[in-house]
Amino acid sequence: MNYISVAVDGPAGAGKSSVSKTVAKDLGYTYIDTGAMYRCVALFAIENGIDIKNDVPTLIAGLDGIKIDMRNTGDGQRVYLNGLDVSERIREEDVSVGASDVAVIPEVRVKLVDMQREMAKSANVIMDGRDICSHVLPDAQVKIFLTASIEARAKRRYDELCRKGIECDFEKIKSDIAYRDKNDSEREVSPLKKAEDAVLLDTTELCFDEVVEKIKELIINVV
Repeated sequence: MNYISVAVDGPAGAGKSSVSKTVAKDLGYTYIDTGAMYRCVALFAIENGIDIKNDVPTLIAGLDGIKIDMRNTGDGQRVYLNGLDVSERIREEDVSVGASDVAVIPEVRVKLVDMQREMAKSANVIMDGRDICSHVLPDAQVKIFLTASIEARAKRRYDELCRKGIECDFEKIKSDIAYRDKNDSEREVSPLKKAEDAVLLDTTELCFDEVVEKIKELIINVV
């Protein structure tokens, strides 16, 4: 059976995860949140007192001890790190910044990319991240580069955290997103960039439902 792969790339805060998750649910596809996988590695480092920037060898040595599971439940997709549900914890700001830091480590990327490619072999999938179109799933039938202005992305993130009752600062969020943009775009291994054959979708002026419908149209036109 030939499965359909949908690759969605874009910078931090562009709405890749929430949009991809909704599209997958509507079309009956499997959603693979690659960002959550990097967040899990960052959380593993934080919880084990590993300095991501200054003690990379220790983190690399611990990679074989990391098990990541994604399970669909009645409450949506849940993310597990070594058997523990970390779905909410990995969305906090310290983990968000840490995820960008671990993503520049080649050994981390090799391990997670292998896991991601295996997941795409057994189902119709929607996978989002930073280098899905160009590196992880270069043969995906649908490729999308989702983006928005830094201000729009920071405002969406700020609103999301406020809705969850998490205390946050708009300027700090904006600064963190700018840092992650720079980090992701300048890393040596699989930097963030639009693949030549990806469709550019700027969501700055679009509401959530409009973005979902545009992506569903792109997929349906291919299928």
